[in-house]
Amino acid sequence: MILMQAAAGSSFSPLLMIVIIFAIAWFFMIRPQQKRQKEIMKFRSGITVGQAVVTAGGIYGTVRAIDEADNALMIEVANGVKIKVDRNSVYATAQPTQ
Repeated sequence: MILMQAAAGSSFSPLLMIVIIFAIAWFFMIRPQQKRQKEIMKFRSGITVGQAVVTAGGIYGTVRAIDEADNALMIEVANGVKIKVDRNSVYATAQPTQ
């Protein structure tokens, strides 16, 4: 009888370990990534004309116009040189280079 109870009690151990591993993975990997994605989306929706930005390709520039219909930004990368980029390719504000 004791052996049957011991065997039945140990069947929950692997299930419990799987749940614990999933919880640890969620807290250390999934949750921080979701928070970063929310911050990026908040940043992209708050972009204003005149703001310095960096694109995913590493191009530094200043936002000169916002096209809501195309979800695009017109970025000036040099005096008189403007490029049109998708809003989703802008990742961060530009930090001053030294």
